Amino acid sequence: MELKNIFKLDLLGILLFNVFLLSLAKKPMPTINWVLKETNYTRLCSSKKILTVNGLFPGPTLYVHKGDRLIVNVKNQGKYNVTIHWHGVKQPRNPWSDGPAYVTQCPIKPGANFSYEIILSSEEGTLWWHAHSDWSRATVYGPIIVYPKLGTTYPFPKPQAEFPIILGSWFKGDVMELIETALEQGGETNKSDALTINGQPGDKYNCSKQGTYKLTVDYGKTYLLRVINAIMNEEVFFGLAKHNLTVVGMDGAYIKPLKTDYIIITPGQTMDILFTANRSPSHYYMAARASAAVTYDNTTTTAIVKYSGNYTAPSTPTFPSLPDYEDIDAVTNFTRQIKALVDKDHPIDVPQEVETKLYITISVGTYPCPNDSCKGPDGSRLAASLNNVSFEEPDIDLLQAYYRGIGGVFETDFPSVPPRFFNFTADEMPDNVLIPLKGTKVKVLKFNSTVEIVFQGTNVQKAAENHPMHLHGYSFYVVGSGFGNFNNVTDPKSYNLVDPPEVNTVGVPKNGWAAIRFRADNPGVWFMHCHLERHSSWGMDTAIIVKNGTTRLTSMRRAPHHLNPC
Repeated sequence: MELKNIFKLDLLGILLFNVFLLSLAKKPMPTINWVLKETNYTRLCSSKKILTVNGLFPGPTLYVHKGDRLIVNVKNQGKYNVTIHWHGVKQPRNPWSDGPAYVTQCPIKPGANFSYEIILSSEEGTLWWHAHSDWSRATVYGPIIVYPKLGTTYPFPKPQAEFPIILGSWFKGDVMELIETALEQGGETNKSDALTINGQPGDKYNCSKQGTYKLTVDYGKTYLLRVINAIMNEEVFFGLAKHNLTVVGMDGAYIKPLKTDYIIITPGQTMDILFTANRSPSHYYMAARASAAVTYDNTTTTAIVKYSGNYTAPSTPTFPSLPDYEDIDAVTNFTRQIKALVDKDHPIDVPQEVETKLYITISVGTYPCPNDSCKGPDGSRLAASLNNVSFEEPDIDLLQAYYRGIGGVFETDFPSVPPRFFNFTADEMPDNVLIPLKGTKVKVLKFNSTVEIVFQGTNVQKAAENHPMHLHGYSFYVVGSGFGNFNNVTDPKSYNLVDPPEVNTVGVPKNGWAAIRFRADNPGVWFMHCHLERHSSWGMDTAIIVKNGTTRLTSMRRAPHHLNPC
């Protein structure tokens, strides 16, 4: 009898445990509600309404753990169409919530809303989110902090505290009107009026000192800076006066600790940086200024690190020793030291052989205008391209067209190599390489195929720049880079296939090349573009379609019940 009761209790225990597991499986995902709205902000003694999330600039921080899932419901109460992209989140099998307008969704119109399902997988570290429609990301952005899974920790001693450091751009004018005017007239876009740290330009700009961002530290403690480059068009040097930096992460993955006096960080990239407050208690400038790799704006933004305690603060904080504006060697010396952290807890899987090779040139050319009436070079219209194709935004998003088999929206003949070979980095080149083709062309990849892309910078229009190339839906390994024209015989011999960094955005050197590798194991439609916003606006974009695998779990998820109409 006693055994029978024990058996019944065991059965009851198993039943209750199964009910508990079932309840976990059906437990609703956390939901966060965001409202996009116009909010008045003042910078540089000039006030204007900007698009914000919940009235905040920069926007709210998302705090998650590795592998989490959550819903962010976005209500658009602004005056422009908008979408949100979760930069660096791979969104396995879920391009429906990736965000780029007219690529994976139609925009959220004023008065409408859209619920994004964010699916974290292998990412760990600092990522970010931003608007992905026109130039609205100038004010609509914020951090994503991906902590290690519960029960695990960082591969370095836990810091005393963590500080998001978001580098941004401030325009006195309405950014949407600025880009609309520039695109209508065909010329260069306006430069920003200031660079910012956490929304503040800092001491070096007129009428800005009062709001300078400050953070307080205790002597002897170690801190983690989560640095995000949300700047619209500038790659920057960044440093902290008198303090050594140790970079431990990049783009949501760990790297071998890299000790340095400065970093170079392109738009789209993130870096996790440790520093120890071991200098004489005082005030020290943290600063960022543009590198000549992007010859667009060389102003400087600052914040102040203040030690706690009693001391006499200096009238002017010490300024960091950043490389000269034109120091390309400083860029190269830093980036070539970045290696992936490879251990049993942080393995990597670099494709040693590749099935699909793409060689993609990056150019800024022109289109002729009637009577030379545009404001580009010699009265032309500026146009950017990848492999001489300038991307044209479709009328409905590519993902819906692909999923529903709607014809006439895109073509699948994006070229695997440039249509014409020449000396891409020469000082002079033929006029007929300046005019790109217009089109909505994509590249189709077989599921689980291994892929290598070599991005080749060009000096078309004598407009060579560093191009931060970003691929949605993936992290990839940067296996090589160099200056001049890529040599497909000799350059692969120097590839790093052992511990290359795993990133989602790569800076292609000015008048040089960068090679990346990845496995196409995330089915869907994924945008690939330059993260210099003006270049993307001019057409330096394409999309990659990764076909479904043979099973449900290797195929794209079904479309959500609600999709915004175009």
